[in-house]
Amino acid sequence: MKTYVLKGNGLEGLTLGETGRPASPGYGQVLVRMRAASLNFRDLLVLDGAYGARKPDLVPLSDGAGEVEAVGDGVSRVRPGDRVALTFHLDWVAGAFGPGLNPVGRGGGAADGVLAEYVCVSQDEVVRLPDHLSFEQGATLPCAALSAWTSLWAAAPLLPGDTVLVQGSGGVSVFALQLAKLAGARVIATSSGPDKLARLQALGADELIDYRRMPEWHTQVLELTDGVGVDVVVEVGGAGTFEKSVAATRVGGRISVVGLLDGMPQLGPDFFLRMQSIHPIRVGSREHFENMNRAIVRHRLEPVIDRVFGFGEAAEAFRHFEGRRHFGKVVVRVD
Repeated sequence: MKTYVLKGNGLEGLTLGETGRPASPGYGQVLVRMRAASLNFRDLLVLDGAYGARKPDLVPLSDGAGEVEAVGDGVSRVRPGDRVALTFHLDWVAGAFGPGLNPVGRGGGAADGVLAEYVCVSQDEVVRLPDHLSFEQGATLPCAALSAWTSLWAAAPLLPGDTVLVQGSGGVSVFALQLAKLAGARVIATSSGPDKLARLQALGADELIDYRRMPEWHTQVLELTDGVGVDVVVEVGGAGTFEKSVAATRVGGRISVVGLLDGMPQLGPDFFLRMQSIHPIRVGSREHFENMNRAIVRHRLEPVIDRVFGFGEAAEAFRHFEGRRHFGKVVVRVD
């Protein structure tokens, strides 16, 4: 079968080759014919060797969807022909994330990812796709969509009328906007340039801020909320935006930290004086994933895909994603 592996750091190490197809699935296992995979910022870190140690010839990418081709004895959750997505975490099924669980996730460390024609995994690592989604759309769900979902609901329920701040137009932020609107929340969105802002507005954003024209964007957030601040921030920037997120969040509000695009943030005195809570996101469990899918099915939510690349164009997909000009998700079709 065709598969990509990382022979070294950077795009020069991303190598397409042939390897043996996985053996017939064992007890409790399923063989999945992959159909699509999507990229996340974390995959760039893995590619560059900045995500900790990894095993030799690691198969990259955590997020993918495909079709169950065969099942082993004892499998009851799925059957051949089912359309599934793989979970980000191999072993976090439900409950709180605790000791003994793999903290790194698929496509990093010692766990191969999904940029291959076939994968063989435990039945506990797959979730059925909503019927209305394509494989390409389904491949966007395991990390970005689920991180947005847990940002809004895992620590405390998002309520109708709450105000949510989302940052930029990457996968997590776009999903957070879409999901927050399903809950009846008001959404303030920041991004760069009129084109991206217009697309965010078309997805339902109630208020828009161009952070390039207004670097001190938190002041406009306060103006838009009568000086109170938002209830929830989906924080993806890290050190570069966290202080402004604190200033833009109401007293007692919540900052869900999903990404660290600009490094690790520091907690200053304003965070404590405003009695805010910080909720670091580790994607989510399979149970979270299944809960999210019910909402996606109920509202027929459509993931936003920026561009789909062919399987032989994985390097070009990484380059496009690394340029940070995308809106929504970047997908690789596994032909």
